[in-house]
Amino acid sequence: MGIGFCQRSFLLLPAFIFISMMISLMYNARASSSICFGLAKTSRGVSRIIRPLSTASFISSSRMQSWPQGRRGMGRRGRSSLVSASSSNEMEVSLIPCLSDNYAYLLHNSATGTIAIVDPSEAAPVRAELQMKNLGRIDYILNTHHHFDHIGGNIELKEEFGAKIIGPAADKERIPGIDEAYADGERFDMGGEEVVVLHTPGHTSGHCAFYLPRSAAVFTGDTLFSLGCGRLFEGTAAQMHESLNKISALPKETLVYCGHEYTQSNAKFALAVDSENGDLQKRNEEISQLRRKNTPTIPTTIGLETATNPFLRIKDENLRKNLGVKAGASDEEVFAVLRTMKDNF
Repeated sequence: MGIGFCQRSFLLLPAFIFISMMISLMYNARASSSICFGLAKTSRGVSRIIRPLSTASFISSSRMQSWPQGRRGMGRRGRSSLVSASSSNEMEVSLIPCLSDNYAYLLHNSATGTIAIVDPSEAAPVRAELQMKNLGRIDYILNTHHHFDHIGGNIELKEEFGAKIIGPAADKERIPGIDEAYADGERFDMGGEEVVVLHTPGHTSGHCAFYLPRSAAVFTGDTLFSLGCGRLFEGTAAQMHESLNKISALPKETLVYCGHEYTQSNAKFALAVDSENGDLQKRNEEISQLRRKNTPTIPTTIGLETATNPFLRIKDENLRKNLGVKAGASDEEVFAVLRTMKDNF
């Protein structure tokens, strides 16, 4: 009797193990779903895992291969994109490394299927990104300004995909293949996504930024950088200061996608002129950690930039003291001093 019971128990043992494993898997699946839901709610539609910096900007922790530090002009092999946060449940933004330190951006609206490319420096990385995502179209190309490292892929991509090229009205004569041009404050529909054009001269006379209110994202080209701003090639310090004020007035949670990976070098200058800024010190540590892993520092946010970017902190008394400007100097004068110092840093 005892032996028979033991035999039956032994035969039932695999069943008990199987049931236990299934219960464990179901529990883990529920826990995993809760975690993914929380990430989706935080990152607002990101299709891969992202982790927030403690300073509230969003950086992907997924399969991003950026340029190795100290090496420029990395070949196209081995490049892959970063899928970033977006405030819309439908809009996905992917960073595409181009040339030596440029970023182009692929915008994919999953609800409408609309695909846009912002500032394609070259066509090949964009084409590779489309192939990797099994996307076979480009509906729009958005250009912030006419410099070659932002429009170099225009014609090739337009001829291949029939994309409509959109740019700033003030720069339309210098953007190859342009179909539509918009002035400051004008809006256009991009497959169900409203885009507001902001005229932001300074780096060039015709520069613009593209603001997507619904997705809480702005593409700033070479006007606002992470912890910096663009050089003044055609505009004045006063113009750039006004342009930065226009961008920084956007909601604090707005994600900022700029044209280059300059954050680490910009951080060195920022610390040199704003060393007492605790937020900046903390952010610099986070940036160093990201770049050691060859992870992009983009996107940033308007809130993060207004707290740590010296070009958006012109009114700060400690910063003015560190710059050695005269008492009562105007914001434009302080900005000009700061920009000159950065040029010679």
